[in-house]
Amino acid sequence: MSSGQSAMLCSGNMQEAYDMIIIAQMALLKTNSLFLHFYDSRRIVEEYSNVEALETGILLKLVPPELVTAYKNDGIPDLLPNIYTVISEVMDQFHASTSRCYKPMEYRGHPEATILLVAMGTVSHVVEQTMEALLSQDNDLKVGMIRVRLYRPWSKKHFLELVSNSVQSMAVIEPVENNAVSWSPLFLDVVAACYQSGREEVELHSGNYIVDQGCVSPANVAALIYGLFLNQIPRQFNMKLQGPREYPFTPTSTIRLPLETPYLNALSQVFGSRLEIANAIHSSSIWSPAVGHANAATPEFGYGFLQSKLQERKRFVDWVMDTIRDGELPSDAMRVLSQWLLLVNNPRSNATKVHEASEHVCIVFEALMNTPYSNIASSLLEQKEHLVSKSNWLIGSDSWAVDLGLSGIHHVITSGDNINILIVDSTPYSKPVDREKRKKDIGLYAMNHDSVYVASVAIYSSYTGVMQALMEADAYPGPSIVLAYLPQLDNPVEILKETKVCVDNGSWPLYRWNPDLGNMFKLDSQRIKHDLEAFLNRENQLSLLTREHLDLSETLVSSIEANAITRRKNLKRKARVDYAKLLSGLEQNNGPPLTVLFGSDNGNAEGLAKRVAKTTKARGVSVKLMALDDYEDVKGLADESHLVIICSTAGQGEMPSNAREFWKALNNLMVGDVPMADLSVSILGLGDSHYWPRKEDAMFYNRPAKLFDAKFETLGASRLLPLGLCDDQDTDGFETGYVLWFSELCKVLKIRDGPEEEEPPITDDQMKIDSNYLRGSIAQELVDHSTGTVSENSQKLLKFHGIYAQDDRDLREERKKKGMERAYSFLIRVRTPGGVATPAQWLVMDQISDKYANKTLKLTTRQAFQLHGVLKKSLRTTVKKINKSLLSTLAACGDVNRNIMCTSVIEIPEIRDQAQHLVMELVDLLAPKTTAYHEIWLDNSMVAGHAVQDFEPIYGSTYLPRKFKIVIAVPPDNDVDIYAHDLGFVAIVDPKERRIVGYNVFLGGGMGQTFGNKKTYPRPASIVGYVHADAAVNVAKAVVLVQRDYGDRTNRKHARFKYTVDDYGLDFIKKEIETRSGVVFEEPKPFNFRDNNDRYGWTQSSDNTWHFGMFIENGRVKDTSEILYKTGLRELAKFHKGEFRLTSNQHLVIANVPEQDLEKTKTTLAKYKLDNLAFSGMRKSAMACVALPTCGLAMAESERYLPHLITLLEETLEEAGLSNDSIIMRMTGCPNGCARPYLAEIALVGKAPETYNLYLGGSFTGDRLNKLYKENLHEQDILDTLRPMIKAYAIERQAGEPFGDWVIRAGFVKKTITGKDFHDI
Repeated sequence: MSSGQSAMLCSGNMQEAYDMIIIAQMALLKTNSLFLHFYDSRRIVEEYSNVEALETGILLKLVPPELVTAYKNDGIPDLLPNIYTVISEVMDQFHASTSRCYKPMEYRGHPEATILLVAMGTVSHVVEQTMEALLSQDNDLKVGMIRVRLYRPWSKKHFLELVSNSVQSMAVIEPVENNAVSWSPLFLDVVAACYQSGREEVELHSGNYIVDQGCVSPANVAALIYGLFLNQIPRQFNMKLQGPREYPFTPTSTIRLPLETPYLNALSQVFGSRLEIANAIHSSSIWSPAVGHANAATPEFGYGFLQSKLQERKRFVDWVMDTIRDGELPSDAMRVLSQWLLLVNNPRSNATKVHEASEHVCIVFEALMNTPYSNIASSLLEQKEHLVSKSNWLIGSDSWAVDLGLSGIHHVITSGDNINILIVDSTPYSKPVDREKRKKDIGLYAMNHDSVYVASVAIYSSYTGVMQALMEADAYPGPSIVLAYLPQLDNPVEILKETKVCVDNGSWPLYRWNPDLGNMFKLDSQRIKHDLEAFLNRENQLSLLTREHLDLSETLVSSIEANAITRRKNLKRKARVDYAKLLSGLEQNNGPPLTVLFGSDNGNAEGLAKRVAKTTKARGVSVKLMALDDYEDVKGLADESHLVIICSTAGQGEMPSNAREFWKALNNLMVGDVPMADLSVSILGLGDSHYWPRKEDAMFYNRPAKLFDAKFETLGASRLLPLGLCDDQDTDGFETGYVLWFSELCKVLKIRDGPEEEEPPITDDQMKIDSNYLRGSIAQELVDHSTGTVSENSQKLLKFHGIYAQDDRDLREERKKKGMERAYSFLIRVRTPGGVATPAQWLVMDQISDKYANKTLKLTTRQAFQLHGVLKKSLRTTVKKINKSLLSTLAACGDVNRNIMCTSVIEIPEIRDQAQHLVMELVDLLAPKTTAYHEIWLDNSMVAGHAVQDFEPIYGSTYLPRKFKIVIAVPPDNDVDIYAHDLGFVAIVDPKERRIVGYNVFLGGGMGQTFGNKKTYPRPASIVGYVHADAAVNVAKAVVLVQRDYGDRTNRKHARFKYTVDDYGLDFIKKEIETRSGVVFEEPKPFNFRDNNDRYGWTQSSDNTWHFGMFIENGRVKDTSEILYKTGLRELAKFHKGEFRLTSNQHLVIANVPEQDLEKTKTTLAKYKLDNLAFSGMRKSAMACVALPTCGLAMAESERYLPHLITLLEETLEEAGLSNDSIIMRMTGCPNGCARPYLAEIALVGKAPETYNLYLGGSFTGDRLNKLYKENLHEQDILDTLRPMIKAYAIERQAGEPFGDWVIRAGFVKKTITGKDFHDI
């Protein structure tokens, strides 16, 4: 029947949504009105929540059948009832039947609020909880809220009745679909109500949040409340949901959230409702003036507050004891109350057990409410908050350390009360000048008192360590101090770097001091400070500590370290002298003395310097050779006569890492500081004139060499030769310039010129042959503890074993200053065919990453696991444990076929099984057959010499020219990026027979290029034909054999299969494959790709199993203050019966969940927020390589920077209405292309620190390369380029037109057809 009126109801959570359905039905029957009921959470279709459904009897009472019949039969009444009145009555009736109370509009908060929030939708629930939490700790905080449930018809009268005359400022928060409207509808209703009632003095603010952008957090709401008190909120603002550090408002205003927010999130994660924070409630941050209480941010204020709470609980415990003694309660009540009391009186009781006991007490005493014991039951339940053991915390800053007595720290420490203090230190300590300004060490002060727990943690170093310290502090029955480091820097990457340096150099050591333990001190980092060392010596803890950490004595930041550094410098000086003597003393040298210094990051300049030294020495010259930074003192230049400096160019015209200290010292010299009249200098620079092609960037070409040349001229030195510049763009690269320069050097030194007496370089193929099938000297070097790394040859061989040697580049400079070896570690890549791992294997990888790596798991762009930060001493143990889980690292890297990828989710499970079967067949066929892997890592026994001769039936002793990659795609998904790989199989499926009948075969794809070298380029794979399913293995073998025999083995930059295909032609390669395989290619079968993204959320296969596609940003599995990925997945793996499938886009699929485990799985995902998919389309489609700090090839940030950049673009996406649109954006730290950037619609490729090339125009399905659009962009350049482009795309795009197609149609870039035209602009 038709309706005479309409109304709108809004819900705030799942339970409310259920209840409003019934209330809307009840009201409809009584008013004959149409009700639109909306719930604005995007997660409603994915989240799991406990909803209390009504019993049938109650439901029939609320919605009686006779009323339904009357509704169907009656027409619209002449006199329509007042909907607001009816809704109020219906809600009261619902309350009477269910005890769940709702109002069309309701007020909560301080009766004389000056700040009022008006909220509608899911945000209202968060606002209410946040406000009540603040009010529970300060009844004088004058804030209130109005929750709107009945939005239409809007009742101005009832709204104004809820607005107190004390209100001065009002903020309306409501959900919107996008930011296209200037003012949102609820705000306009509120404005009209206030103005028509004469309340113009109230300041009104309009705030909204995008429905599908996630959930507003308590921190967002708290920041808004503080901002309103401080008059910092603009008239119109948008609730930004990404990132915990700032609360941005458009258009211009920004409120910073408290710096300690990550630590507050950690506290909330650990303790939940038990958490009691007693101070700084009124401040916008710890460091800001308090709102309402000037002393609210001091320990004394919080201490008094907590003392009163502790005293209240003590009185409650005494009352419980008296009640038990009176013996008036029934036996059940006596039992549960006595059990609770026993736990509470035991200071070692577990808080969880106390909580469980308190729940039992509440259940039993609620049952006594309508009995003769109701008075006692009522008294207890009124005080039930004291049943739970609270975790009491004071939170402050390092400013509290200025005067420990005045600040109140001393009072808390000496009180003996069970109170915890978290002190956030925001001072950068990496520089000595900053360390000298350091305040008093609160940790050391506290440890000098008896019975105080102390911990020093850093959330950017170890989140797990933070959680452990918080739990230990809470469990300790006395005062606890947790010192938390969070340097106050603007860039999150810089915060991370600063933290790592301070932990590494000992200026912020990580430790825990627990007086309850026999060995009270636990060191969680490698280095400690001198003051801490002295304290430990006094407490006899150092001897215990050094027994636990055998190498600690070498890492103490103390006089011991100073002596070690001095000895190291002396040894280095002696080594240089001895080396110079060796070069000059082996034969009579009559030529002039020559000092050769080099600055080199990639080894080229160092290689040339060694050639100069060796050749000139052989021709009678006395030579000294060293890196620039190894030159002891620039004042020593006065004693030199002939100086040669060979220096490469790093980044944006920067000095190489081993030349910076020398340049700094030289550049600080003034004319006359060091006499250089007798010094003759020749400078040779290495650079690339096309690396910075813009005219304004020409200054970066060979800039370090030019700086050295000019500085020496200024200081009075004479030129031995004019400045020499080597250009990578010359025919022979830098060799062209070097040969000309060296010929002139020989002339001025008056030594004979001619061919250099160089031994032929050892090629990679010769290295493989000499290794005896990948053995080399790996086993011997693993037990060499004099260094944390291995030799260059062993580094190359280790790649075949799935291991990369690396060092932490964030720590290079600091360690070099201290004369320390680089922070070496190893990356271990675990081959995971098809990305499939069992729950047991996941648990093993999780455990290994915690014990031997950096406590994170990396899911790679090739469906493999990666472990970072494994020390050399742990390599063999780690690899052995990986193999014990039936995974392997063999051939995860190196010049062999690597991990084989396969489409992650397919609706027909039989098809996924068949594709995975092909994966395993190819793995078995193409895995190296050498026994070296077993000998080195598993058996620990090597046969002397070359007594064992292996045989590689496919690879031979030289293996492949370069790495080789195979993928299998099942349309319509191209998640594996079929066009990016050497060999690809596209499955052709017969859906009726539920089987793969054959494959379209693709050849010659690859991503890498070298900046400035147009002979290198990415290439999309070419389709060569169709083969039947049973022929795929033979075809794959033939393809590998063709690359083995025809691939370029003289130039590794030209050795990938893509160049083999282009050099010989696709037809030739095709015929060779047919000849070797005995298979003739048929015409390709039709197929269609939808996109190359992952599938998120729940999908169901035809066998009724379920799969959940989980978003894990850039594949880094770790616990954070926002989401406990690592913990949650560990708990899931303990009961999951299906598979963990690593995706090709660095995400994860929880696969094959049986129907009976579905709800349990959903509950676990929701508990740890792993089901959160409320991210922008761009973020969910993005991908980044690891890059800095561990990748030695990285020129710029990638994994650590891309999330931040996307956050900066998301506001533009929201404004353009594109938040949900998938625009594929990828980033790499160098041009080698590990994240497959050249197939993305938008790609940023690192060229130098904070500098990127921008590529546009890849296709949404991954079948077209992009093209260079702009070079050498910094962050603001990127934003200035992309923001207007995104807005224009939103307006100009055709229906269904992807961004990559639009930028070509709009003329920003030309379409790229093949790899060879990639560089054609």
